[in-house]
Amino acid sequence: MTLPRGFKANAEREALRLRRELQLGDTDALDIDDLADHLKVKIVSAEKLVTRARLEDLERVQAYAFSAATFQIADRNIVVTNPLRTPGRRASDVAHELSHLVLKHDLTEIREVSGMPFRTCRPDEEEQATAFGGTLMLPRPLLLGAVRREWGPAQIAERYGVTEEMARYRYNTTGVAKQIRAR
Repeated sequence: MTLPRGFKANAEREALRLRRELQLGDTDALDIDDLADHLKVKIVSAEKLVTRARLEDLERVQAYAFSAATFQIADRNIVVTNPLRTPGRRASDVAHELSHLVLKHDLTEIREVSGMPFRTCRPDEEEQATAFGGTLMLPRPLLLGAVRREWGPAQIAERYGVTEEMARYRYNTTGVAKQIRAR
């Protein structure tokens, strides 16, 4: 599956626009909770809704079946996160969920895992939310600055509070390392 033509460039522009609204520079770390507040989205840990044991059971049945989900209750968007995830993964998961909202995706598909229903989007919208979530956390100017400092994905992940997988994904898909070497 591929992203629609122009999606990446538009995602970069939108990420930088949202960062400006938060009064962040292009290379500042994004606190995902601040972005959620700005978008008027409440973040709730799932262990406030179900027992931690139930979440651990779900994890045993299907690892990573639930990382975060968005619900709309009384015209309010709520992102429910999995407390079993690392802080970097939580940030990525929340960025992904916020991306669905910013991109105005329709959360209509219902899937059931171990007796628990989950709403989700179409696969192409999931891909868009993943790409945009990564762009929100690690926009191109931020990555260019990191590469100029000779940071790799591990250092980027540590400095900006994301998973190393996300940092590697953005590092590779933006081509920033090649751009800096070409100069």
